[in-house]
Amino acid sequence: MKGYRRSRLIRLIATGDVIPARSVNYHMVLYNDFAYPFRRTYKYLRSGDLTLINLEAPLVQGCPVSVYGMTFCGDPRAVQGLQLAGVDVACTANNHMGNYGEAGILETWSHLRYAGISPCGLGTTVYKTVKGVRFAFLAYNCVGERFDYPLARTQIRQAKRHADVVVVSVHWGKEYVGVPTTEPGIADDDPQKVAHWIIDSGADLIIGNHPHHVQAIELYHGKLITYAHGNFAFDQMFSTQTRQGVVGTYYFYGKKLVAVHYRPVFIYNYSQPRWATPTQAAAIMNEMRTATRVLARRTRRSA
Repeated sequence: MKGYRRSRLIRLIATGDVIPARSVNYHMVLYNDFAYPFRRTYKYLRSGDLTLINLEAPLVQGCPVSVYGMTFCGDPRAVQGLQLAGVDVACTANNHMGNYGEAGILETWSHLRYAGISPCGLGTTVYKTVKGVRFAFLAYNCVGERFDYPLARTQIRQAKRHADVVVVSVHWGKEYVGVPTTEPGIADDDPQKVAHWIIDSGADLIIGNHPHHVQAIELYHGKLITYAHGNFAFDQMFSTQTRQGVVGTYYFYGKKLVAVHYRPVFIYNYSQPRWATPTQAAAIMNEMRTATRVLARRTRRSA
């Protein structure tokens, strides 16, 4: 990047939802290749100084292999794919991480830590120092439960005291839409209200997920919010939009976010994201721009 010393640039890479369960788990077991979902993308993912994912399934011994159901789990050997992709932080605050109870969460954290991957969320803040800049990672779930505004503010402010950059991962909003919105009875907290609260509490960047669609982005008080990166390693092939996602690369110069690049992916074989073709990529980015414009108009009307 012109104008910046390369030695001081820090690249944070973040994907859409990673769910090593159901058909994704089935294909890993079938091929006896637990890095299969990452085979087409790992070189780029591991090129970041920090790589972040939202891990939306517990990794438990004896996980049944199935392509059906809404109770998710994955084979613990799925960490092999995360290692191949160079994942540094796996956020675990989401609506499926608790599918196997507290024991499943603790077992998942154990597998991640053994693989050298730091779990964040559910009260755990992760700190990573890169090129002299200290990053803090926090994560919150707003699906199936309400967002705790006071607690989040306390935790984010505490992280800000100990870090130069605070990155917050959030699981939120209505599924299958491009503009962030609530889903009554399921995701009652307005993603935009939550996002603004998080920024006002001291966060520097928000990485959103859950809607299974690529969603809008927003600049709020000079801080970037990516509401949803879409799907990444997932088995939803019932629509074009659910097969889409973006990998976000966030460039920091020192502690300042100076650029962002979104690289689109398209999912194949119910499990494996591949880099989108030029035609696919153009469509994905056009949808993201359209959603961003719609959100901006909605924000102006409500101001």
